Amino acid sequence: MERRTIGAAALETGAVGLGCMPMSWAYSASQQRGDRSLRTVHAALDAGSTLLDTADMYGPFTNELLVGRVLKERRRDAFVSTKVGLLVGDQHVVANGRPGYVKRACDASLRRLQTDVIDLYQLHRADPEVPVEETWGAMAELVGAGKVRALGLSAVGARASRRSGAHLYEGTIRQLERVQQVFPVSAVQAELSVWSPEALERLLPWCAARGVGFLAAMPLGNGFLSGTLTPGQGFEPDDVRARHPRFTAEMMAANQPVVAGLRRIAERHGPDTTPAQVALAWVLGRGRHVVAVPGAKRERWAVENADAVRLALSARDVAEVAGLPPARGSWD
Repeated sequence: MERRTIGAAALETGAVGLGCMPMSWAYSASQQRGDRSLRTVHAALDAGSTLLDTADMYGPFTNELLVGRVLKERRRDAFVSTKVGLLVGDQHVVANGRPGYVKRACDASLRRLQTDVIDLYQLHRADPEVPVEETWGAMAELVGAGKVRALGLSAVGARASRRSGAHLYEGTIRQLERVQQVFPVSAVQAELSVWSPEALERLLPWCAARGVGFLAAMPLGNGFLSGTLTPGQGFEPDDVRARHPRFTAEMMAANQPVVAGLRRIAERHGPDTTPAQVALAWVLGRGRHVVAVPGAKRERWAVENADAVRLALSARDVAEVAGLPPARGSWD
């Protein structure tokens, strides 16, 4: 299977990774089952998805423990990425970028992941009370200590900026410029999908110009672009989509033409091709430095997502995606 380079540190990983978050955090709790999640991670590795993406806050902590059970058996098969900088409290999340905390958190993640080194350590969010250079410097020391191989930054999401009219990802690019002076950025993780293409404007070109890898988060639009969700189906209260402005019954119905367009393209590639694979192939086509990181809770979806690397979209396909109506949310 083709392998792609992540950033200046020449790290390699599969073109389609596995976002492990849904197995422990942010999506329906009733669907979070340990044994099934373990089978899903193993299935993803078997299918060639070497990147396993997690974070200490997912659970919290339980997602890293889950990944660690797999790494204990298959460390050589995996490229492990985890994150630091967010603490989960009672009904709230706060940033902590103090250097001492970062170092302690890394040691805790290593224990939970059952490994002696983290391939990619990402700053989940910058702490507004700590200069980002100080946080990044502590992370760089972890590289020097051999506990981490490379550093990455998770971009601040675009949705709040969209409503305020601010330039999308401008704040993230400023952070990147600052930390790049301290220690090289190997990868940036941000939302990128057919229905959320905002990163294409400035963030993706910034990465491409500097040899920085781009981890495309939510490439299936929180599951919507897979075509498996029904308008008005409802979500459990703990599911992030229950409060998402694109997942009201009205907006899910309004955005069906996006899925219909992906399904038309999939049908041209044969009965075994799915809208999700088209959506992932489109993301991968945005550049050789792009790696898609879809989430999955079941073996079937993990294998299907990994197989998207084999799908080559034609110029006609790409033009049809470009012609799809923009996604709508309840703020529109």
